[in-house]
Amino acid sequence: MNIFITGGAGFIGSNFIRYLLSSDPSSRVVNFDKLTYAGNLANLQDVSGSPNYRFVKGDICDAPAVADAMCGCDAIVHFAAESHVDRSIYEPMRAIETNITGTFTLLQVARDLKIGRFIHVSTDEVYGDLPPGSAADESFPLRPSSPYSASKASSDLLVGSFVRTFGFPAIITRASNNYGRNQFPEKFLPLMITSALNERSLPVYGDGLQERVVENLTMVRHVLALLGKSESLITYITDRPGHDRRYALDCGKMFTELGWQPQVSLEEGLRRTIEWYRANDEWLAAVRGGEYRNYFEKYYENRDSSLRALTSAGNVPTT
Repeated sequence: MNIFITGGAGFIGSNFIRYLLSSDPSSRVVNFDKLTYAGNLANLQDVSGSPNYRFVKGDICDAPAVADAMCGCDAIVHFAAESHVDRSIYEPMRAIETNITGTFTLLQVARDLKIGRFIHVSTDEVYGDLPPGSAADESFPLRPSSPYSASKASSDLLVGSFVRTFGFPAIITRASNNYGRNQFPEKFLPLMITSALNERSLPVYGDGLQERVVENLTMVRHVLALLGKSESLITYITDRPGHDRRYALDCGKMFTELGWQPQVSLEEGLRRTIEWYRANDEWLAAVRGGEYRNYFEKYYENRDSSLRALTSAGNVPTT
């Protein structure tokens, strides 16, 4: 099977490609990636020489480029997205263009080429802030809170409309927070891990009690304990505007219908991830320069002034 993968140079996409090529030697992969700040071909250095792997640099909003690269493929796995909530708050147009227009472009081209399967990778953030004790399944209403999650919810609705209107063979997946090797260090866990490894302060939003699988503050303390670092490194910073308090997914069907069981405990997963970052200084140094450094200075080291600038411009609520 020939599989067209968007955003394959990113964190989840690169791990998926590596898994696919190792588990199914008959698969052929076309990795279509724009190589924005979070796209990194070093993530796939170990498979770059495979005869079953081909990289094409391109923008998912560019229909002719997409059609040219997609021609001859049987299925699509669509990972490409502007995926950081804070970036979508400060620069929402990027999220709108990539996540909505880009998805629409892929759908149009895939339909024209009669692609047999389209997997659209979404997020649990489309469900918004969930009250304690509740968990979202596929029938739960979409209540996105940020420009990022709103753009992903919009792309989900586009995919669903193609399924309903055109009988298009698409599936939408919505996962909770992912972590592991090669994750860009602006994300929560790699930011905490890499900061702790370098004895830098760990910036925790608000009170740190926002819940994903467990509360953020609990995760930070796990990381510090595994590294033997002091909790004095924790620094509480101004919370994200409109920050969702709690995400939770009802994963019951994975157990009952697919027979899936977790293979790695949270503690073991954190331990493996920490060891990967500890062992890959060169990779980390390469991605933490330039644009990432500018972002970190603006939105972490000078966070309050950056938020005030947004507020004064009337772009975010003051409550």
